[in-house]
Amino acid sequence: MTEEHNAPEGAPEDCGGSCSSCGVAGCGAREAPVGPPPKLEPNKRSSIKKAIAVVSGKGGVGKSLVTSLLAAELNRQGKKVAILDADVTGPSIPKAFGVHARPLADEDGMNPVTSASGIEMISVNLLLPQEDLPVAWRGPVITNALNQFWGDVNWGDIDVMLIDMPPGTSDVFLTILQMLPIDGIVTVSAPQELVAMIVGKAVNLAGSMEVPVIGLVENMAYFQCDDCGKRHHIFGEPQGAEIAEKYGIEAVATLPMDPKAAALVDAGQVDDYDAGGALAPIIAAIEAA
Repeated sequence: MTEEHNAPEGAPEDCGGSCSSCGVAGCGAREAPVGPPPKLEPNKRSSIKKAIAVVSGKGGVGKSLVTSLLAAELNRQGKKVAILDADVTGPSIPKAFGVHARPLADEDGMNPVTSASGIEMISVNLLLPQEDLPVAWRGPVITNALNQFWGDVNWGDIDVMLIDMPPGTSDVFLTILQMLPIDGIVTVSAPQELVAMIVGKAVNLAGSMEVPVIGLVENMAYFQCDDCGKRHHIFGEPQGAEIAEKYGIEAVATLPMDPKAAALVDAGQVDDYDAGGALAPIIAAIEAA
């Protein structure tokens, strides 16, 4: 049986749609300019001044925690902050802020849910009937959901939109950087050589797509003993400064392993955590992006 295809625009009438195996010269479809897709625009009730993606080359390094802490600190400084939770299969942003309400919609689109401190957010978990239901979606469905989160949500006037990315450099990473007007990325690592290598993959991919890397956060860099005050490097010596120098990243921040942060996330009160100014270089880089 011969597989039928839809002819692309500009192709001859007898086109079978298989451009990869077609040798016809002068075809308008084959000779159409190929380039990156146009950036998506937010809806008419949204003005997003700056969009920053928070990424990690692998899971388990605390990317969502860093996203939450950055949002909380920017909010304390008087910025209007929003979080787009793009980690569709592992959404944790609503839990960290104690947000459980379902988004409501009107004639212009969906309205984001707002935390007690005033941070707007949208997440797949806010749309599920149960928070522990799995999201077993394939790539195209995830891409469509993220497009809607950006373009169909009534964000209003936002100074900084933080996008909590899924780990890795695969489908969603490419989709976000290609389709959304990203002003820069903040990459999150932990002090392990393997993670350092994977940070390089994210940095190099962002560079190939002409998206600047504005900061590096080395999370879980040490544990400080409550009794003696000594810092213990559980995962080895911090490497953030070395990695940043290697890849030309100017802003570097170091965060500890802190049980207080974990407790506040579990309680839905992450914006009460005091990072003690540790994130100041990254905040300054976001403001300058």
